Amino acid sequence: MTLVTTSPLRIDDRMPVDAPLRHVWSECIGAGRANEALRADWQAHFREAVTTLGARYVRFHGLFHDDMFVYRASNGGGFGPPTPLPAPVYTFAYVDKVFDMILDTGARPFVELGFMPRELATATETLFWWKAHCSPPKDMQAWVDLVTATIEHWIERYGIEEVRTWPFEIWNEPNLVPHFWTGTRTQYFELYEATARAIKAIDPALRVGGPSSSVFVPDARYDGEYHDKSREAATAESSDPSSLPWKPVWIHELIVYCAERDLPIDFLSTHLYPTDFAFDTQGRGRPISRDRDATYNDLRMMRQIIADSPFPDAELHITEWSTSPSSRDRMHDTVFAATYIARSFLQNHDLADSIAYWTFTDVFEEGGGGIGPFHGGFGFVNEQGIHKPTFHAMAMLNRLGDRVLLQTEDGILTTGPTDDSVVGLFFNYPDSMGERSVGSANSYVHARALADEGPARGIRHRIEGLRPSAAYTVEVLDLEHGNVAEEWHRLGEPLNLSREQVDHLSRVADDLDRRVLEVGADGTLTLDVILAPWAVLSLFASS
Repeated sequence: MTLVTTSPLRIDDRMPVDAPLRHVWSECIGAGRANEALRADWQAHFREAVTTLGARYVRFHGLFHDDMFVYRASNGGGFGPPTPLPAPVYTFAYVDKVFDMILDTGARPFVELGFMPRELATATETLFWWKAHCSPPKDMQAWVDLVTATIEHWIERYGIEEVRTWPFEIWNEPNLVPHFWTGTRTQYFELYEATARAIKAIDPALRVGGPSSSVFVPDARYDGEYHDKSREAATAESSDPSSLPWKPVWIHELIVYCAERDLPIDFLSTHLYPTDFAFDTQGRGRPISRDRDATYNDLRMMRQIIADSPFPDAELHITEWSTSPSSRDRMHDTVFAATYIARSFLQNHDLADSIAYWTFTDVFEEGGGGIGPFHGGFGFVNEQGIHKPTFHAMAMLNRLGDRVLLQTEDGILTTGPTDDSVVGLFFNYPDSMGERSVGSANSYVHARALADEGPARGIRHRIEGLRPSAAYTVEVLDLEHGNVAEEWHRLGEPLNLSREQVDHLSRVADDLDRRVLEVGADGTLTLDVILAPWAVLSLFASS
């Protein structure tokens, strides 16, 4: 949007900055596995993520897992043994249902190519209760044929111009041996090479990338071919993890490998959780929480690595990000998490091409279905579709325009839908937190201890050049409004909700503090509010 008004906007008696705002938070969102996308509740939650949260792409695991029935070496047997086929065939009925649904919402797939079908896997049942096969293929050519047939099917079904808009990410977290990968680093690079060459042979305009590695680390555990736990002790025993030299995993190595072999890297991808888990000298695993600016520091390093590489035009996609990588972290259900992600997304909007929150829904089964309605799942909504505080934070972010008018440590003002309007988002990440992140919590009672942080914070801005007499809504999420996990706790934390309880908690979840301000006859609006600790405020023109 070009910033043009008949009466120029002024903020706090100054001209606005007029800088671009990339909506990295909604460019892509994460989900569990492909098969979950066949569920009606998953699809309903996803449609709301598109319409209300602005999601443009979605990424998930398990495209080629057995439960999607793509790679078929037999016709199945049911009660009897399966009958081998003369040659493997590919059936896309389930995949088509998922991709048709995604495209019908107006969103697109961010395609993660994985995992290995059982018949091609060198190791089976390596991960999760649904027994993902995360291994190198028995036959690389058979893997290449599978990838080629799949992409050619998509081109035939959706057209080459559409498929060219989809990023193709090769595998997921292959450094996590023996879980997401059972081979060596070199074997992953060989998979990357074969897959990238096959994709570019179909159409050079198709975009490929990786290595989709997990987190930053401050030690040499991933410097070799395998994960070496013996190199983690200093990290586990550090009294100040933030002072350690955190670095990305397999990024430099993949860049060198591809440059030496003239392989494409259209984008680099990695995962940035502000946490770590390291083993001390006694073999005990210790969780580590990094400081609140860990994501910012990691992204700046990634940008510099790309700029200095043979691939300076490569995009940067953070294909997983959250306050922690645990789907049983009760912090995910809280207002504290909402404030944290609002602050982080605004702090990092110009440092990545996308930062995919992991995940948009609690319909997520890596550890099986969640135990209870607020079990610490990643989602913006729980399994019943009840909006968590993070949902409202994402909706507030989605309202923002595409040009920054003012950005402070406390929030942002952007262009609105018309040249004489603005949209704002402000928050109170309490000063008493210092440099701390919100961390993790194994119970809601543990998480709610952060409610004692403070103090309140005043937000005051004078905005001139708005449409006279226009109405603006001020919407506030805080510990007293929209704090649905607190109400669930007050009810005794029931494990199985009645229909009446679902309705009640849904109303509480959406009962934010809302008031209306009016622009003066001179086109001036003064925002003068006191934000309680952990509050997140949205300012937007009333409809």
